[in-house]
Amino acid sequence: MAKKERPIKGAPTAKDFKGDVNPDWCPGCGDFGVLSALQIAYAKTGNGIHDHLTVSGIGCSSNLPGFINTYGMHTLHGRSLAVATGAKLGNHELNVVVTGGDGDGYGIGGNHFIHTMRKNIDLLYIVMNNETYGLTVGQASPTTVVGERTKSTPFGNIETPLNPVAMAIVAGATYVARGFSSERSQLAELMYEGMQHKGFSFIDVISPCVTWKDDEIYDFWKERVNSLENHDTSDKTAALEQAVKTGHDTQIGLFYHDTTRLSLDQSEPVLETGPMAQQTAGVTPEQASAIIQRMM
Repeated sequence: MAKKERPIKGAPTAKDFKGDVNPDWCPGCGDFGVLSALQIAYAKTGNGIHDHLTVSGIGCSSNLPGFINTYGMHTLHGRSLAVATGAKLGNHELNVVVTGGDGDGYGIGGNHFIHTMRKNIDLLYIVMNNETYGLTVGQASPTTVVGERTKSTPFGNIETPLNPVAMAIVAGATYVARGFSSERSQLAELMYEGMQHKGFSFIDVISPCVTWKDDEIYDFWKERVNSLENHDTSDKTAALEQAVKTGHDTQIGLFYHDTTRLSLDQSEPVLETGPMAQQTAGVTPEQASAIIQRMM
């Protein structure tokens, strides 16, 4: 649930979304930039802290709901999107944002990732991608490059890494972007636009791990990322052409934006009369009690 309510005078600011608990990430972790950008994006919506829900799975990055002042849920490893889907369909007027890491989202939660995109659930999913399982001391993750030595691949990783941006474009996400935690202004804008989009919004964020990948941190990525320019975000083929670029040609920005497809809550007839959380139950208290008793 949300932290204690603080009176907000006038329009909310990023400071209003600062949690009561300070982050316990390693000094210099890229996740600090993601947290700061998210606070800015929440404030830019103009809505108060109780209009937002931040959901996460398990991992370093998934501790984020504890550091931000909104409603929050710290759920199971790889199951954050399933929980967030339930929350969104229970109250589709709530702005639901999901945060996590590449191991949580692309590994353990990979199946939920695919089907949440396919259904076009109206969520914003932010994945802090550091190409490692940082919380469990630096094993190879689904995005670790071939040849990299880690705690679980001491002779070099032999598995082809997943390309989450390309995957999202073809799996049905209707807003697909990549950010870099060091480019906070651009990242905050991508997050805000993702919140405004009606449908599944996905942002893969390059968020360097300064502990287990200290040879691939900010200078390393600043030499490799390039902001997308003169790109038609409505063209899926063009988006894929940009998404598959890697190395010194890695692109950041908005790849794909489809405004024509309805989100699941827009297509579901039962939600036409308002959020489920605000609708009158279709059973009497006696019937509800009997159902609960049978299920116990």
